[in-house]
Amino acid sequence: MAVYRSRHALTGPLTPGRIEAVELPMTSRLRRGYRIEDVDAVLHRFAYELAERSRQLRLATAENRRIKTALRNWQSEMFNAGNSTD
Repeated sequence: MAVYRSRHALTGPLTPGRIEAVELPMTSRLRRGYRIEDVDAVLHRFAYELAERSRQLRLATAENRRIKTALRNWQSEMFNAGNSTD
């Protein structure tokens, strides 16, 4: 799996525990809140990871469907081959 890279983002795969542990640096004392570029970087990382996992789920679901169809076809062929000898 490809990993999104940013100097502000986490490295490696995201897990629920790592997401809960994210601590963004605060802005200077003159402004309240978090730095916009840090928040944007984390949001982009979350969006990338979610899209990648959704893509992988779609691929796995399609492969699962393909394997089930092949198995059903094979079972039908074996059943029909067994019944044709009678």
